[in-house]
Amino acid sequence: MDRQEMTKELWGNICETLRNTIGAGNFANWIEPLEFVEVSDGVAQFVAPTSFYGNYVTQNYADQILYLFRRLDVPAERLSFRIRPTAAAMRPAMSKQAAPTAPTKSAKTKTESAPAARSSYAEDGMLPDSQLDPRYTFDNFVVGKPNELAHAAARRVAEGGPVTFNPLFLYGGVGLGKTHLMHAVAHELRRRDPNLNVVYLSAEQFMYRFISALKDRRMIDFKQMFRSVDVLMVDDVQFIAGKDSTQEEFFHTFNALVESRKQIIISADRAPGEIKDLEDRIKSRLQCGLVVDLHPTDFELRMGILQTKAEMFHSQFPGLEIEDGVLEFLAHRISSNVRVLEGALNRLFAMASLVGKPITLDMTQDCLADLLKSTDRRVTIDEIQRAVAEHFNIRLSDLVGPKRLRAYARPRQVAMWLAKRLTNRSLPEIGRKFGGRDHTTVMHGVRRIDELREADSQLSDELELLRRTLSS
Repeated sequence: MDRQEMTKELWGNICETLRNTIGAGNFANWIEPLEFVEVSDGVAQFVAPTSFYGNYVTQNYADQILYLFRRLDVPAERLSFRIRPTAAAMRPAMSKQAAPTAPTKSAKTKTESAPAARSSYAEDGMLPDSQLDPRYTFDNFVVGKPNELAHAAARRVAEGGPVTFNPLFLYGGVGLGKTHLMHAVAHELRRRDPNLNVVYLSAEQFMYRFISALKDRRMIDFKQMFRSVDVLMVDDVQFIAGKDSTQEEFFHTFNALVESRKQIIISADRAPGEIKDLEDRIKSRLQCGLVVDLHPTDFELRMGILQTKAEMFHSQFPGLEIEDGVLEFLAHRISSNVRVLEGALNRLFAMASLVGKPITLDMTQDCLADLLKSTDRRVTIDEIQRAVAEHFNIRLSDLVGPKRLRAYARPRQVAMWLAKRLTNRSLPEIGRKFGGRDHTTVMHGVRRIDELREADSQLSDELELLRRTLSS
């Protein structure tokens, strides 16, 4: 085995060490695309997809790579990168498009040249590789009242065809399904038309690619690449707020795509008008399409999500049992974030499969003690009474007093129901806080509200609003 072959074998060993050191994700993104050539005169030479790759690896991993070479007695002092010939050869071809000898821009010429342009971007490493999660599809998206409009709008976009509203702007808090819907749209569009150029990326990735294009003096490539897409999805657009240059480029990209009748889907954690430091002209553009709010989940939606997730786990662990009441307990106790809710169920099934026991309420409380502690409701009956009296616009004295008029009796039952749900007080204790009423009166009130909320969607919404207000 000659020196060169030995060096390449050593590079394989270095790669194994790097994968463990920087993590599998970083290794796959930045080291694996490199092609090792040789070490000559103290220079470790590589072939990289783009100059961007070479610059990034030099800035972030050069010290580790050189250390590992030297540790194996290979005298490497610096890294050197050259661009893959296929990508380098394509850049002159792209630059010739504007030359006097270029063909006239007929509709046919534009159509035929588009695939070649896209191919060069993809091979050159500039076209974003949309990392879509295979789990995020419409089939496993649980629809409920808080997200039904967003789901319907996303479905309409995923059907393809003429653009009906542009952009589609989805907003809501963390873990409510914005990213899930965007991935689902991308999956469906690609299923219907594999040749469709669908690009999904975060606003942070858009900004990072913009800055890199500026640094590498490749803004023409950047502009052409983003203007060549058929569907552009930008997640968490609030992150470009306050970044003037990035906002400027985003604005022009947005306009170019809208004018070309290309679909744009944007997400954020709040409505366009509420994003601080976002330029007014961008806010205006974002509001000209369909703006949809994903509301916080209600109890029924959380139950649906848990039941769907539990069915998936049952297919993996057929013999694993889950006690009645566990899912209801989780849906009541973890209400702020769907990801946390799913994570809690993941932990329970992992625990049960490892110890070989069914998932009981006791196991749930023990296994999720830290999570449940962070979501403990420190709500008092006095706070509940004040909130209910204010919500129904009645006096606190009438809420807890002896009057049995319907205008006071129904809010009183609502307050009792909330006290039973949100506190650890016993029924007699709750009764005493409501003018010394008997525990059977409290029990009747709680049952009555349980019956009504099943048939009265308005009451169900009011209960959920009060519960979220008191729990926040």
